Amino acid sequence: MLVAAAVCPHPPLLVPQVAGAAAPELDDLRAACAAAVGSLLNARPDVLAVTGGAEVFASFPDDAAGTLRPWGPDVRVGPGDPVLPLSLTIGRWLLERQHDVGPDAEVTPKPPSGLPVLRFEAVGFDASPDECAALGGRLAGSAGRVALLVMGDGSARRTEKAPGYVHPDAVPYDGLLAAALASGDIGRLLDLDPGEARELWAAGRAALQVLAGAARDAPPHTADLLYDDAPYGVGYFVARWAW
Repeated sequence: MLVAAAVCPHPPLLVPQVAGAAAPELDDLRAACAAAVGSLLNARPDVLAVTGGAEVFASFPDDAAGTLRPWGPDVRVGPGDPVLPLSLTIGRWLLERQHDVGPDAEVTPKPPSGLPVLRFEAVGFDASPDECAALGGRLAGSAGRVALLVMGDGSARRTEKAPGYVHPDAVPYDGLLAAALASGDIGRLLDLDPGEARELWAAGRAALQVLAGAARDAPPHTADLLYDDAPYGVGYFVARWAW
């Protein structure tokens, strides 16, 4: 049963070692992510599943590792050889950094050793809404108490400096995503169109539909949007849902 969920973006620059001198520019985003992830841990789940987009569907075990070497310094998370895609690597980094978070983030710091059983589920960027929702349903039913960390960005076409340059529909699209996350609107997320997301470079569409599938039978009791901005022309959202 799903007891808590959080949504965070997965830019490599979220990690200070990668961002370098520009790291302070995303301090507010990091604080929001810490608060959202902390709410998952505070829900005391039996299983904490991390899901995010990748080229293909894949499942990874509790000890799966990742690296940010392709984006700069060899920042590693998890033991063993790095196998996680970027979205899940950033998700694991957010979980493991909780022991460094102070009281200003309004979370209870926990070391990695205090984490629940972890699952890492990559969902194909081009997966159909039905495939995404089915994965969400399986994750929600995988244990008595399940928390879900959803890694996904909005449109990467919001400004002239964005990776995909500017698209007139990017800001309205991200506005719809923000409204859905702020209100816990499952229907809006389930209705996201893969073709439109592809046109707008919205990498988080599939992962957000995994969340919608996980919550389809029981919408959240509370939904909070903690962050909504596009510092580099890419829509970044942080939200937390609770049941």
